[in-house]
Formats: sequence, structure tokens, C-alpha cells
Amino acid sequence: MSPTPETYPLNLPHSALVQSATALAAQLTAAGHSAYFAGGCVRDALLGRPEKDIDIATSATPDQVQAVLPRVTDLQGKTFGVVRVAHHDHVFEIATFRKDGDYKDGRRPDSVTYTDAAEDAFRRDFTINGLFYDPRSHQVIDYVQGRPDLEKRILRCIGRPQDRFREDQLRLFRAVRFAAELDFTIESSTWQALCEMAATSRHLAPERVRDELVKCLTGSHPLKAFDLLDASGLFLACIPEVEAMKGVAQPPQFHPEGDVFTHVRLMIGHLQSPGLILALSVLLHDIAKPDTYSVDPDGRIRFNGHETLGAAKAEKILQRLRFSNEIIDGVKACIANHMAFKDVPHMRVSTLKKFMARPHFDTELELHRIDCTCSHGLLDIHALLLEKLASYSREEIKPKPLVNGNDLQKLGLPPGKKLGALLGRLYDEQLEGKLAGYEEALARARELVAEF
Repeated sequence: MSPTPETYPLNLPHSALVQSATALAAQLTAAGHSAYFAGGCVRDALLGRPEKDIDIATSATPDQVQAVLPRVTDLQGKTFGVVRVAHHDHVFEIATFRKDGDYKDGRRPDSVTYTDAAEDAFRRDFTINGLFYDPRSHQVIDYVQGRPDLEKRILRCIGRPQDRFREDQLRLFRAVRFAAELDFTIESSTWQALCEMAATSRHLAPERVRDELVKCLTGSHPLKAFDLLDASGLFLACIPEVEAMKGVAQPPQFHPEGDVFTHVRLMIGHLQSPGLILALSVLLHDIAKPDTYSVDPDGRIRFNGHETLGAAKAEKILQRLRFSNEIIDGVKACIANHMAFKDVPHMRVSTLKKFMARPHFDTELELHRIDCTCSHGLLDIHALLLEKLASYSREEIKPKPLVNGNDLQKLGLPPGKKLGALLGRLYDEQLEGKLAGYEEALARARELVAEF
């Protein structure tokens, strides 16, 4: 006999997404099936958070769903009782109530058995994600005591935590992500199991870990996610290089805050829903300091070349986690250039303009600001760059070259290194404001070609 659930009234907003999901559920119900909204959408509605998507759980089998709802767009999950259905501009995941078999691969059940709503609720990960909503009666259906945990702001596994984490080790990261995103406390037995089993996450596909890390670090509470990833041992399992920053002393005159790990942690605390390249750059910008640590005869601590080695190490870490080349290149640029900001006051105008014209300069500038804020606290270079950015137009910072290679070849300079060097010199003079237009630039080119 199925347990009797607690029920609570709930009125969802009349958004287009809710109306589409309600229409699909009504069609399934009219055909004699149960159909509820399930999981995260119910949780978010109870928390007053805007809905992002709506999943539907039903007593209908995939074949029955197809018979009732002809606009099935994806059958890849049919083996596990899941199909995707389009309605207007939305796509919904519709899953048959099921009980999972063994999870031999630590990711997916070997088999599923269709069952009722109660058993379906108990096979889910956390109580706050085990809630259903009946759009006909406007009632929340709670078999797993999810609403009390929502009210207490607690994240708790359904049933025995070790079983839930063993079924899918990604739930270890999901626990951290939900606790950080919602600013919840992880219940003690769930936390204990998470810490005990953190090392098993090494067996996860890198892409799955990557996706959870992205959500952790770019969410609304990155510092809480960082601390939970650290305290649980998940960082040690997926990015052990972060652990290596602990205890690495820094020169107190520049870093009164403490060791490298403390510095990075403080910087993470200045992030709130950051862009991915910034978040990863903050996390990894000093990743090579443990490798480059040295002490001068006078006792000063140095990390010579840590930015260059750090960019290379970050590349390997991010490749290991299957990040895209676009993201990797952006992070590498931020890390490789983060020490160059100290030279800004001494740069020629042409050098400064090229410095500010880099593709990820805005992100590099924010990394610099946070880096300084969380160390010596001096923001004079940041202020200078803001002043320069305000004084130059985008066209002045990165103008189209007045002359090109074809122009120089017409003047008798063959293709090769000399041509490239001359183009660079002409462009520098253009950035310096020494060349007013094409004719002046061409005349200057004739002078330089004669010198060459």
C-alpha cells in the first residue's frame, strides 16, 4: 500500500510555460492517466523562484504518452520511461512513474519498473526535489517531507544518503550546487555520506563534473559552493591542484591576507553570478604559485613566471574537464596577462591601446580589480584604466589599419618578416596618433621601405 502524502495548496503563476504544461497534463488526465508537475519546478514555485522549465511525471507509459500527445520530439530516454514533447514554444520532459533497478555504472539504472507516484518520489535524490504538483487540484503532493525541509532550508537525501549517492555519484556535486544556489544547509547524515564518498566522484565522466562545477561557480553563491567543494573533498577529487595552494605563503607586504588558497577564496567571495571565464580565471589564476615558489636571499617570497606556467596548467585542467576551446583560450589569456597590469603606468600609448584591445580585456580588468582588492588593496591602476577607457572610443583603441600588406608590396617590399615588422611599426605609429590618414600613412610607409 502506498503511503498517504501530505498535500498543500499552491497557485502557480499563469505564465505561458505553466499554461502549456497544464494543457499537456490535462490531455493525459483526460485519457485516464495521472499527470503531475515534478521536481525542481515545484520546489522553485514553493520558494517563490521563477520557473525555468517544467517536468511532468505520469502513470502513462511512453507508448501511451505518444498515443495521447503526438508531438513527441525525442525518444532517446524511452528505455528509462522518458520522452520529450513539444507544445507551442516549449519542450517538456514527460517521465513515467518508475522504480529504478541497480545502478552498476554509478549513473543510470540497469532497468526501470513502472510503478506509482509514491515509489517514483522515493527513488529521487533530495526531499526538496521529490515533490509533485497536481495542476487540476492546485495541490502539492509530498510523499517525502520535502516541504518541511524547504521551510527549514535543509538539503536532505531521500532515504539512505549512501544509497542515493552510490546510484549516481553526480548527486555529490548536485548536493553542493543546490545547497549553494538555494543557500541551504546540508543535513548532517547527507553531509557525512557526501564527505565519505567524495573520492568516488573520480569515476564520473568529466563532462558531467564540468557542468556541475559551472553551475556552482557561476551561481548566486560561488563562495558557499567553493567552501563545500573544498570541505567535502570534491575539489581534491576533481581539481587536486586547488588543494596544492593551501599553506603556500605569500609576501606579506603584497598579500597580508595569507596564503595562496586564502587569497583565491577571498576573490571567489567577490563573485556573484559571474561569467564563466571570470569565475574560472579567479579560481585558477594563481594555480602555479606552488610550483614557482622561491625565496630571495633577503627573504622575499617570489613566484617568478607563475602567470605563464599558470596559463599552461589551467589549460590542462580545463582540457581534462572537457571545456570548450573558446573558454580555455579566454581563461588562459586572463591568467597569462594578470601580472602585466603593473606595467600599465609605464606603457606607451600604442602598447596600452593594444593591451586594452584584447578580446577578454573587460574580464581581465575585473580579475585585476578583485585580485588587488583581496591582496594589497591598491586600485590606482584599475582607476587609471577606467579613465583611459572613458577617454578613448572603441575605434581609437582598435582602429582599422590605415595601410595593409598589399600597399607595402606595391611599394616594392616582398612578403615576409620585414613586411610584417613594418606593418606593426606603422600600426603603432597610427595608435600613437602620428598618422592622420591613408595618404600620410602611405608616405610614412615609403620612408620606412626605403630604410629597409
